[in-house]
Amino acid sequence: MTIKERKADHIRICRNERVAPGHCYWDDVRFVHNALPEIDADDIDMTCRLFRSELEFPLIVTAITGGFPGAKKINAHIAEACAEMGIGMGIGSERAGVTGSSPESFSVIKDYDVPLVIGNIGAVQLIGQKSGKMFTDEMVQEAMDLVDADVMAVHLNPLQEMVQPEGDRNFAGCYDAIRGLAQKYPIIVKETGAGISPQVMSKLKGIGIQGADISGMGGTSFAAVEFYRALETEDNIGSNLGNTFFDWGIPAPVSLKSCAGCGLPLIASGGILDGLHAATSIAMGATAAGIANAILKDAMESTQAVIDKLTIIKEELRAAMLLTGSKDLKQLSNARYVILGETKEWMEQI
Repeated sequence: MTIKERKADHIRICRNERVAPGHCYWDDVRFVHNALPEIDADDIDMTCRLFRSELEFPLIVTAITGGFPGAKKINAHIAEACAEMGIGMGIGSERAGVTGSSPESFSVIKDYDVPLVIGNIGAVQLIGQKSGKMFTDEMVQEAMDLVDADVMAVHLNPLQEMVQPEGDRNFAGCYDAIRGLAQKYPIIVKETGAGISPQVMSKLKGIGIQGADISGMGGTSFAAVEFYRALETEDNIGSNLGNTFFDWGIPAPVSLKSCAGCGLPLIASGGILDGLHAATSIAMGATAAGIANAILKDAMESTQAVIDKLTIIKEELRAAMLLTGSKDLKQLSNARYVILGETKEWMEQI
């Protein structure tokens, strides 16, 4: 199967199938209501600074797609909307674009003035693999130039690689490769739906990375995506792997809270569905929240549909700030909350 076909499969499955766990971990975190906020909602300041970029509110549309013809329209809609709303945008894995598979599906975002662009390469592609040549420093520069990236995300996706039939399964040397890359380029690390533990974050924070997207469990599970792909091709091993590891990972709020003391800016993604979840992530230590599958349907439709969705999220965030008595993001980061249910159980034991 070609990269184009695989990327198209991912979008189709994410659009039409259940690819997230049945439990929303962000709903386990509840703010303590402030009945007397003494704030004018119109005066609430939601602006934030992330990786030297100014955002109108703390939200990133994180990596969704690229590498097949249909992705150009999706990325154009997202980029135009992010430029209009003054927020950041990540792109899907750029290996496909750099190696010649629909590069225009990535470069289209350069047509819009997005305030923060996050490129994307895979950690396992930085080292030798049986499936293809190593992603060199020159190719990293090509990936940055392809989208005019402000920072590059190096994605960590061992779960996806293990359940994907075409997956690269040699992970030995990824740490050293990331460390070397961080000395030459502005790098963040990004999980892809299974979360980052405090132990891994502690290991990474001293090697020169500029931040991380914790991308915890609760949003799109690529084990789930590969489960559906395996069913379609009657791949018995793949379907069993995907089913067994469907809900593998660290819940996103748990990953965020446990990594929040690392001293680096964090993007909180993994099941963020609305502005209240985004507000919760800021209170738990994130600099910005990240959404992806929550806007996929809108991104496949039109720029205006994405703008409409992002506007709702922004106003939900504003409401959460008012109802916690937070006039700006610094105050929101100190808002009181309680943790319930499965998320509380995780917090007590991780």
